[in-house]
Amino acid sequence: MTLPSLSFLNANVLRPDGFSGAPLAIHEGRIADTGARQVDLTGYSVLPGIIDLHGDGFERHLAPRRGAVTDLRDGLQALDGELAANGITTAVLAQFFSWEGGMRSPDFAERVAHAAGQADTLTDLRLQLRLEVNLLDAYDRALALVDSAGIGFVTFNDHLPHKHLAEGRTPPRRTGQAIKSGRSPEAHHALLKALHANGPKVPAALARLAAALSARGVLIGSHDDSTPEDRARARAIGARLAEFPETLAAAAHAHAHGDPVVMGAPNVVRGGSHDKKVAAEEVIRAGHCDALVSDYHYPAPRQAAFALADRGVMGLADAWALVSARPAGIMGWNDRGRLETGARADLVIVEDATRRIAATFAGGQVAHLSGPLAARFL
Repeated sequence: MTLPSLSFLNANVLRPDGFSGAPLAIHEGRIADTGARQVDLTGYSVLPGIIDLHGDGFERHLAPRRGAVTDLRDGLQALDGELAANGITTAVLAQFFSWEGGMRSPDFAERVAHAAGQADTLTDLRLQLRLEVNLLDAYDRALALVDSAGIGFVTFNDHLPHKHLAEGRTPPRRTGQAIKSGRSPEAHHALLKALHANGPKVPAALARLAAALSARGVLIGSHDDSTPEDRARARAIGARLAEFPETLAAAAHAHAHGDPVVMGAPNVVRGGSHDKKVAAEEVIRAGHCDALVSDYHYPAPRQAAFALADRGVMGLADAWALVSARPAGIMGWNDRGRLETGARADLVIVEDATRRIAATFAGGQVAHLSGPLAARFL
Protein backbone atom coordinates (compact mmCIF):
# COMPACT_ATOMS: atom_id res chain seq x y z
CA MET A 1 0.00 0.00 0.00
CA THR A 2 1.32 3.43 -0.93
CA LEU A 3 0.63 6.70 0.85
CA PRO A 4 -2.38 8.90 0.19
CA SER A 5 -1.87 11.63 -2.36
CA LEU A 6 0.47 14.28 -0.91
CA SER A 7 1.65 17.74 -1.88
CA PHE A 8 4.87 19.10 -0.39
CA LEU A 9 4.91 22.86 0.04
CA ASN A 10 7.64 25.46 0.68
CA ALA A 11 10.55 23.09 0.08
CA ASN A 12 13.60 23.65 -2.10
CA VAL A 13 13.00 20.94 -4.72
CA LEU A 14 15.69 19.69 -7.10
CA ARG A 15 13.95 19.22 -10.45
CA PRO A 16 15.55 18.29 -13.80
CA ASP A 17 16.07 21.98 -14.62
CA GLY A 18 17.40 22.97 -11.20
CA PHE A 19 16.09 23.95 -7.77
CA SER A 20 12.57 25.33 -7.47
CA GLY A 21 10.20 26.36 -4.70
CA ALA A 22 7.13 25.07 -6.54
CA PRO A 23 5.09 22.33 -4.80
CA LEU A 24 5.95 18.69 -5.44
CA ALA A 25 3.21 16.06 -5.36
CA ILE A 26 3.18 12.26 -5.16
CA HIS A 27 0.25 10.02 -6.03
CA GLU A 28 0.04 6.23 -6.17
CA GLY A 29 3.81 5.82 -5.94
CA ARG A 30 4.66 8.35 -8.66
CA ILE A 31 5.56 12.00 -8.95
CA ALA A 32 2.34 13.80 -9.81
CA ASP A 33 1.16 17.24 -10.90
CA THR A 34 -1.07 17.76 -7.88
CA GLY A 35 -1.66 16.15 -4.50
CA ALA A 36 -4.46 16.22 -1.96
CA ARG A 37 -3.05 16.44 1.56
CA GLN A 38 -0.54 19.26 2.00
CA VAL A 39 2.63 19.00 4.09
CA ASP A 40 4.66 22.12 4.91
CA LEU A 41 8.37 21.45 4.29
CA THR A 42 9.71 24.88 5.18
CA GLY A 43 13.39 24.45 6.09
CA TYR A 44 13.82 21.29 4.03
CA SER A 45 15.04 20.35 0.55
CA VAL A 46 13.63 17.54 -1.57
CA LEU A 47 16.13 15.64 -3.74
CA PRO A 48 15.89 12.57 -5.98
CA GLY A 49 16.54 9.28 -4.20
CA ILE A 50 20.15 8.10 -4.38
CA ILE A 51 20.92 5.33 -6.87
CA ASP A 52 23.94 3.39 -5.62
CA LEU A 53 25.47 1.26 -8.38
CA HIS A 54 28.11 -0.47 -6.24
CA GLY A 55 28.05 -1.09 -2.52
CA ASP A 56 29.43 -3.96 -0.46
CA GLY A 57 28.60 -2.55 2.97
CA PHE A 58 25.73 -5.04 3.07
CA GLU A 59 28.17 -7.79 4.07
CA ARG A 60 28.23 -6.73 7.72
CA HIS A 61 24.45 -7.18 7.91
CA LEU A 62 24.69 -10.72 6.55
CA ALA A 63 27.61 -11.77 8.77
CA PRO A 64 27.86 -9.49 11.84
CA ARG A 65 30.99 -11.42 12.84
CA ARG A 66 33.28 -13.65 10.83
CA GLY A 67 31.46 -16.91 10.20
CA ALA A 68 28.33 -15.76 12.04
CA VAL A 69 26.03 -15.67 9.04
CA THR A 70 22.47 -14.74 9.95
CA ASP A 71 19.27 -15.56 8.14
CA LEU A 72 20.08 -13.59 5.01
CA ARG A 73 16.57 -12.23 4.70
CA ASP A 74 16.81 -10.72 8.19
CA GLY A 75 20.14 -9.21 7.23
CA LEU A 76 18.66 -7.67 4.10
CA GLN A 77 15.81 -6.19 6.14
CA ALA A 78 18.36 -4.51 8.40
CA LEU A 79 20.19 -3.31 5.31
CA ASP A 80 16.93 -1.85 4.00
CA GLY A 81 16.73 0.43 7.03
CA GLU A 82 20.33 1.58 6.70
CA LEU A 83 19.94 2.35 3.01
CA ALA A 84 16.81 4.41 3.57
CA ALA A 85 18.38 6.32 6.47
CA ASN A 86 21.13 7.34 4.04
CA GLY A 87 18.79 8.38 1.24
CA ILE A 88 19.46 5.35 -0.99
CA THR A 89 16.31 4.20 -2.78
CA THR A 90 17.93 1.86 -5.32
CA ALA A 91 20.92 -0.20 -4.18
CA VAL A 92 23.06 -2.50 -6.30
CA LEU A 93 24.69 -5.05 -4.00
CA ALA A 94 28.24 -5.71 -5.21
CA GLN A 95 28.51 -9.45 -4.58
CA PHE A 96 31.77 -11.27 -5.24
CA PHE A 97 31.90 -14.48 -7.25
CA SER A 98 35.42 -15.36 -6.29
CA TRP A 99 38.09 -17.87 -5.31
CA GLU A 100 38.41 -15.99 -2.02
CA GLY A 101 35.76 -18.18 -0.41
CA GLY A 102 33.43 -17.42 2.48
CA MET A 103 31.13 -14.51 1.75
CA ARG A 104 32.90 -14.01 -1.58
CA SER A 105 32.39 -17.54 -2.85
CA PRO A 106 30.06 -18.70 -5.64
CA ASP A 107 28.06 -20.60 -3.02
CA PHE A 108 27.42 -17.45 -1.02
CA ALA A 109 26.63 -15.42 -4.14
CA GLU A 110 23.87 -17.90 -4.95
CA ARG A 111 22.51 -17.64 -1.40
CA VAL A 112 22.47 -13.85 -1.54
CA ALA A 113 20.72 -13.86 -4.91
CA HIS A 114 18.07 -16.24 -3.58
CA ALA A 115 17.52 -14.18 -0.42
CA ALA A 116 17.37 -10.90 -2.35
CA GLY A 117 14.69 -12.40 -4.56
CA GLN A 118 12.59 -13.19 -1.49
CA ALA A 119 13.30 -10.08 0.60
CA ASP A 120 10.38 -7.73 1.12
CA THR A 121 12.29 -4.45 1.19
CA LEU A 122 11.13 -0.91 0.56
CA THR A 123 14.34 0.09 -1.20
CA ASP A 124 14.85 -1.50 -4.59
CA LEU A 125 17.66 -4.07 -4.23
CA ARG A 126 19.57 -5.24 -7.31
CA LEU A 127 22.66 -7.44 -7.67
CA GLN A 128 25.99 -6.85 -9.33
CA LEU A 129 28.15 -9.93 -9.81
CA ARG A 130 31.88 -9.30 -9.31
CA LEU A 131 33.44 -12.17 -11.24
CA GLU A 132 37.08 -13.12 -10.68
CA VAL A 133 38.33 -13.70 -14.21
CA ASN A 134 40.78 -16.54 -13.48
CA LEU A 135 37.98 -18.69 -12.07
CA LEU A 136 37.47 -20.33 -15.45
CA ASP A 137 35.75 -23.47 -14.21
CA ALA A 138 32.96 -21.38 -12.67
CA TYR A 139 32.06 -19.29 -15.75
CA ASP A 140 29.07 -21.48 -16.62
CA ARG A 141 27.89 -21.38 -13.04
CA ALA A 142 28.11 -17.58 -13.02
CA LEU A 143 26.12 -17.36 -16.24
CA ALA A 144 23.46 -19.65 -14.78
CA LEU A 145 23.18 -17.35 -11.75
CA VAL A 146 22.82 -14.31 -14.00
CA ASP A 147 19.92 -16.07 -15.73
CA SER A 148 18.17 -17.39 -12.63
CA ALA A 149 18.48 -14.20 -10.57
CA GLY A 150 17.95 -11.73 -13.42
CA ILE A 151 21.28 -10.01 -12.76
CA GLY A 152 21.82 -7.08 -15.12
CA PHE A 153 25.30 -5.93 -14.13
CA VAL A 154 28.56 -7.91 -14.08
CA THR A 155 32.08 -6.63 -13.50
CA PHE A 156 35.30 -8.45 -14.26
CA ASN A 157 37.77 -8.46 -11.36
CA ASP A 158 41.28 -9.82 -10.95
CA HIS A 159 42.53 -9.77 -7.38
CA LEU A 160 45.14 -12.52 -7.73
CA PRO A 161 48.61 -11.50 -6.47
CA HIS A 162 50.16 -12.30 -9.85
CA LYS A 163 53.55 -10.71 -9.15
CA HIS A 164 54.17 -12.84 -6.05
CA LEU A 165 52.91 -15.98 -7.74
CA ALA A 166 55.03 -15.44 -10.85
CA GLU A 167 58.12 -14.98 -8.67
CA GLY A 168 57.36 -18.05 -6.55
CA ARG A 169 56.89 -15.99 -3.40
CA THR A 170 54.27 -16.44 -0.69
CA PRO A 171 51.30 -14.18 -1.52
CA PRO A 172 50.50 -11.38 0.92
CA ARG A 173 47.77 -12.11 3.49
CA ARG A 174 47.85 -15.79 2.55
CA THR A 175 47.04 -17.09 6.02
CA GLY A 176 44.24 -14.58 6.67
CA GLN A 177 42.62 -15.30 3.31
CA ALA A 178 42.94 -19.03 3.90
CA ILE A 179 41.16 -18.77 7.25
CA LYS A 180 38.32 -16.77 5.73
CA SER A 181 37.93 -19.31 2.94
CA GLY A 182 38.04 -22.33 5.25
CA ARG A 183 41.22 -23.69 3.65
CA SER A 184 44.62 -24.42 5.05
CA PRO A 185 47.31 -21.88 4.04
CA GLU A 186 48.95 -24.58 1.90
CA ALA A 187 45.73 -25.50 0.11
CA HIS A 188 44.92 -21.84 -0.45
CA HIS A 189 48.38 -21.18 -1.90
CA ALA A 190 48.03 -24.17 -4.21
CA LEU A 191 44.67 -22.86 -5.46
CA LEU A 192 46.16 -19.45 -6.17
CA LYS A 193 48.97 -21.01 -8.17
CA ALA A 194 46.52 -23.07 -10.21
CA LEU A 195 44.37 -20.04 -10.93
CA HIS A 196 47.44 -18.00 -11.87
CA ALA A 197 48.36 -20.74 -14.32
CA ASN A 198 45.00 -20.16 -16.06
CA GLY A 199 46.29 -16.77 -17.22
CA PRO A 200 46.94 -17.63 -20.89
CA LYS A 201 43.42 -19.07 -21.24
CA VAL A 202 41.62 -16.11 -19.68
CA PRO A 203 41.37 -13.64 -22.61
CA ALA A 204 39.61 -16.01 -25.00
CA ALA A 205 37.35 -17.50 -22.32
CA LEU A 206 36.46 -14.06 -20.99
CA ALA A 207 35.60 -12.82 -24.48
CA ARG A 208 33.20 -15.75 -24.91
CA LEU A 209 31.59 -15.05 -21.54
CA ALA A 210 31.30 -11.35 -22.30
CA ALA A 211 29.59 -12.15 -25.60
CA ALA A 212 27.08 -14.37 -23.79
CA LEU A 213 26.40 -11.64 -21.21
CA SER A 214 26.03 -8.95 -23.86
CA ALA A 215 23.54 -11.10 -25.72
CA ARG A 216 21.45 -11.12 -22.54
CA GLY A 217 21.54 -7.33 -22.27
CA VAL A 218 23.83 -7.39 -19.22
CA LEU A 219 25.95 -4.30 -18.56
CA ILE A 220 29.60 -5.35 -18.24
CA GLY A 221 32.26 -3.39 -16.41
CA SER A 222 35.96 -3.69 -15.75
CA HIS A 223 37.38 -3.09 -12.30
CA ASP A 224 40.52 -1.13 -11.35
CA ASP A 225 41.82 -0.33 -14.83
CA SER A 226 45.33 1.03 -14.35
CA THR A 227 46.25 2.12 -17.88
CA PRO A 228 44.50 3.19 -21.09
CA GLU A 229 45.58 -0.17 -22.52
CA ASP A 230 43.69 -1.99 -19.74
CA ARG A 231 40.57 -0.02 -20.59
CA ALA A 232 40.97 -0.64 -24.32
CA ARG A 233 41.24 -4.41 -23.78
CA ALA A 234 38.12 -4.38 -21.62
CA ARG A 235 36.18 -2.36 -24.17
CA ALA A 236 37.23 -4.72 -26.94
CA ILE A 237 35.29 -7.56 -25.33
CA GLY A 238 32.26 -5.44 -24.44
CA ALA A 239 33.07 -4.24 -20.91
CA ARG A 240 31.88 -0.70 -21.48
CA LEU A 241 31.88 0.60 -17.89
CA ALA A 242 35.07 1.58 -16.05
CA GLU A 243 34.68 0.93 -12.33
CA PHE A 244 37.22 2.65 -10.05
CA PRO A 245 39.98 3.35 -12.62
CA GLU A 246 43.25 3.66 -10.75
CA THR A 247 44.74 6.49 -12.80
CA LEU A 248 43.53 9.69 -14.42
CA ALA A 249 44.84 8.40 -17.76
CA ALA A 250 42.63 5.31 -17.60
CA ALA A 251 39.59 7.41 -16.66
CA ALA A 252 40.31 9.91 -19.44
CA HIS A 253 40.61 7.10 -21.98
CA ALA A 254 37.26 5.64 -20.90
CA HIS A 255 35.57 9.04 -21.09
CA ALA A 256 37.03 9.78 -24.52
CA HIS A 257 35.46 6.57 -25.85
CA GLY A 258 32.06 7.11 -24.24
CA ASP A 259 32.50 4.52 -21.49
CA PRO A 260 30.88 5.54 -18.17
CA VAL A 261 33.30 6.01 -15.29
CA VAL A 262 32.24 5.13 -11.75
CA MET A 263 34.26 6.34 -8.76
CA GLY A 264 33.97 5.77 -5.02
CA ALA A 265 32.19 8.39 -2.92
CA PRO A 266 34.35 7.59 0.13
CA ASN A 267 37.36 8.65 -1.95
CA VAL A 268 35.74 12.09 -2.36
CA VAL A 269 34.84 12.38 1.32
CA ARG A 270 38.35 11.40 2.43
CA GLY A 271 39.94 13.80 -0.02
CA GLY A 272 41.80 11.04 -1.84
CA SER A 273 42.37 7.35 -2.30
CA HIS A 274 43.29 5.33 0.79
CA ASP A 275 45.77 3.27 -1.28
CA LYS A 276 47.47 6.05 -3.25
CA LYS A 277 45.51 5.73 -6.47
CA VAL A 278 43.94 8.66 -8.32
CA ALA A 279 41.72 10.92 -6.24
CA ALA A 280 38.08 10.76 -7.29
CA GLU A 281 37.81 14.53 -7.04
CA GLU A 282 40.63 14.88 -9.57
CA VAL A 283 38.69 12.68 -12.00
CA ILE A 284 35.54 14.73 -11.37
CA ARG A 285 37.32 18.05 -11.90
CA ALA A 286 38.66 16.72 -15.19
CA GLY A 287 35.09 15.93 -16.29
CA HIS A 288 35.66 12.20 -16.52
CA CYS A 289 33.35 10.86 -13.77
CA ASP A 290 29.77 9.79 -14.49
CA ALA A 291 28.65 8.43 -11.12
CA LEU A 292 29.68 8.12 -7.49
CA VAL A 293 28.92 4.99 -5.47
CA SER A 294 28.98 4.03 -1.80
CA ASP A 295 31.68 1.38 -2.27
CA TYR A 296 31.99 0.29 1.38
CA HIS A 297 30.16 3.11 3.27
CA TYR A 298 26.48 3.91 2.66
CA PRO A 299 26.52 7.50 4.03
CA ALA A 300 29.24 8.44 1.53
CA PRO A 301 27.15 9.33 -1.60
CA ARG A 302 25.20 12.01 0.29
CA GLN A 303 28.36 13.25 2.02
CA ALA A 304 30.30 13.38 -1.25
CA ALA A 305 27.63 15.39 -3.07
CA PHE A 306 27.60 18.05 -0.37
CA ALA A 307 31.40 18.00 -0.15
CA LEU A 308 31.76 18.68 -3.88
CA ALA A 309 29.38 21.63 -3.58
CA ASP A 310 31.14 22.99 -0.48
CA ARG A 311 34.56 22.75 -2.14
CA GLY A 312 33.34 24.64 -5.18
CA VAL A 313 33.91 21.73 -7.54
CA MET A 314 30.34 22.02 -8.88
CA GLY A 315 26.91 23.16 -7.81
CA LEU A 316 24.80 20.91 -5.62
CA ALA A 317 22.42 20.11 -8.48
CA ASP A 318 25.26 18.72 -10.60
CA ALA A 319 26.86 16.98 -7.63
CA TRP A 320 23.59 15.30 -6.68
CA ALA A 321 23.14 14.15 -10.27
CA LEU A 322 26.29 12.02 -9.80
CA VAL A 323 24.35 9.94 -7.26
CA SER A 324 20.90 10.02 -8.86
CA ALA A 325 20.15 10.97 -12.46
CA ARG A 326 23.47 9.94 -13.98
CA PRO A 327 23.62 6.46 -12.39
CA ALA A 328 20.06 5.93 -13.62
CA GLY A 329 21.18 6.91 -17.11
CA ILE A 330 24.08 4.46 -17.03
CA MET A 331 21.71 1.59 -16.26
CA GLY A 332 18.98 2.76 -18.63
CA TRP A 333 16.51 3.20 -15.76
CA ASN A 334 14.22 5.89 -17.11
CA ASP A 335 11.73 5.71 -14.26
CA ARG A 336 13.95 7.10 -11.48
CA GLY A 337 16.74 9.50 -10.62
CA ARG A 338 14.71 12.63 -11.51
CA LEU A 339 11.79 14.38 -9.81
CA GLU A 340 9.48 14.74 -12.78
CA THR A 341 5.86 13.84 -13.36
CA GLY A 342 5.37 10.11 -13.90
CA ALA A 343 8.68 9.00 -12.36
CA ARG A 344 8.83 6.70 -9.34
CA ALA A 345 8.33 8.61 -6.12
CA ASP A 346 11.89 7.98 -4.96
CA LEU A 347 12.89 11.05 -3.02
CA VAL A 348 14.92 12.26 -0.06
CA ILE A 349 13.94 15.08 2.29
CA VAL A 350 16.98 16.78 3.80
CA GLU A 351 16.94 19.22 6.72
CA ASP A 352 18.67 22.33 5.38
CA ALA A 353 20.21 23.41 8.68
CA THR A 354 21.88 20.08 9.44
CA ARG A 355 21.85 18.23 6.09
CA ARG A 356 20.42 15.30 7.99
CA ILE A 357 18.19 12.99 6.00
CA ALA A 358 14.83 13.38 7.69
CA ALA A 359 12.79 11.21 5.33
CA THR A 360 13.19 8.85 2.40
CA PHE A 361 10.36 7.74 0.14
CA ALA A 362 10.91 4.68 -2.04
CA GLY A 363 8.30 4.00 -4.68
CA GLY A 364 5.89 6.25 -2.81
CA GLN A 365 6.29 4.43 0.49
CA VAL A 366 7.86 5.84 3.64
CA ALA A 367 11.17 4.00 4.02
CA HIS A 368 12.58 6.41 6.63
CA LEU A 369 11.00 9.20 8.65
CA SER A 370 12.35 10.72 11.86
CA GLY A 371 12.74 13.74 14.07
CA PRO A 372 10.77 16.99 13.78
CA LEU A 373 9.73 16.17 10.22
CA ALA A 374 7.83 13.12 11.44
CA ALA A 375 5.70 15.40 13.59
CA ARG A 376 4.70 17.43 10.53
CA PHE A 377 3.48 14.29 8.77
CA LEU A 378 1.72 12.88 11.81
